[in-house]
Amino acid sequence: MGRDDRQAPNDPTQRRLRDAIGPGILFAGAAVGVSHLVQSTRAGAGWGLTLALFVLAANAVKYPAFRFGPQYAAATGTSMLEGYRRRGRWALVLYGAVTVATMFTVQAAVTFVTAGLALHLTGATTNPVLTSAGLIALCGALLAVGHYGWLDRVVKAAVALFTVATLLATAAAARRVSWSGPWLPDLHRFTTGDLLFLAALVGWMPSAVDVSIWQSLWTLARAEETGHKPTVRASILDFHVGYVGTAGLALCFLLLGAAVLQGKEIPAGPVAFAATLVDVYAQTLGAWSRPLVAASALLVMFSTTLTVVDGFPRALSVLARRLRGPERPDERADSDRTYWIALGLLAVGSVALLALAARSLPALVDFATTASFLTAPVLAWLNDRAINGPEVPAEGRPASWLRWASALGVVIQAVFALAYLWLRFGSGEG
Repeated sequence: MGRDDRQAPNDPTQRRLRDAIGPGILFAGAAVGVSHLVQSTRAGAGWGLTLALFVLAANAVKYPAFRFGPQYAAATGTSMLEGYRRRGRWALVLYGAVTVATMFTVQAAVTFVTAGLALHLTGATTNPVLTSAGLIALCGALLAVGHYGWLDRVVKAAVALFTVATLLATAAAARRVSWSGPWLPDLHRFTTGDLLFLAALVGWMPSAVDVSIWQSLWTLARAEETGHKPTVRASILDFHVGYVGTAGLALCFLLLGAAVLQGKEIPAGPVAFAATLVDVYAQTLGAWSRPLVAASALLVMFSTTLTVVDGFPRALSVLARRLRGPERPDERADSDRTYWIALGLLAVGSVALLALAARSLPALVDFATTASFLTAPVLAWLNDRAINGPEVPAEGRPASWLRWASALGVVIQAVFALAYLWLRFGSGEG
């Protein structure tokens, strides 16, 4: 007797896949924010399609480091920070130093862009710094009430809505773009400033490598919420949904910038930038799309702010416990007092930074993305060591080609980080 198709949703394999889907979408929520709306759009406006290959290369080079986060969690049932602890206390200390060095600028940048969109949509004249503080407070309240469940639901809705709007706008804008090239920039004509922007572009392309650690924590939180431990296969499928999607959207924004804004100056203020971004959609889809696009852009940037507000404190909470000992299966990061202390410090530090450096949105974003660019090889190397640790079962370890790709990615990122430091501080041109 054949299987009734109506019973398919009860199939254990399909149920495991459905339960595993979530952390990859949260990754997309964290990634499809400043790196896409700001940096990719600026790249298209300034250089047309000539930086598209750099966007693709950045996604390819960082792929192993991002994949290893959820893969380690699914294979071992513990977070990537437990993998760091097993390598030695020094790995946890190094991760902590990298996190503290970047978290305030990252939070400030994503929240400031969100504040600009909120003020543009509402027409309010509130100070953007105060609006940013209110947004962080709102995110904290949502996380206090809903924990991982609300984080998962809000981000899924935001990413789905904004993806549809962006794909429609890109399809409409495609006819305005010259597809004949050039597809590679003339690097000999690049100024030092151009090369520094390129470093800032790939710094968050598709996102900061920190998010791989967050994704391992979200994988465990998703398993706790659903009551089902994901298989390595299901977890990697979930990862690919988010990762491939964010790479595609990065190219969409680059194309939109090239089609609508090429040769135009990108405003420095958050509200003016938000208006410019909405105009990109209005010029491709029509004036009717302005309120819809503004609302969906605000929603996706709010989801980015929400994931970052959760990600750093969640990681720091687990980090504090890993410094004290091994990971326990019953731990819950977002109910720990350290989580809320870290969230409070993140909020205060980010708002203070905005109060001091909120005059130029591009400068703030470039600083945050460049810091992530410089720390990426360190985190990629730590992820590589963890996934190849003896605690990872054979079925959870990367294939030979992926191990080589990981090693090559670490080397490439390290070389470019050193080249950036030389260009910025050692060449006499910075």
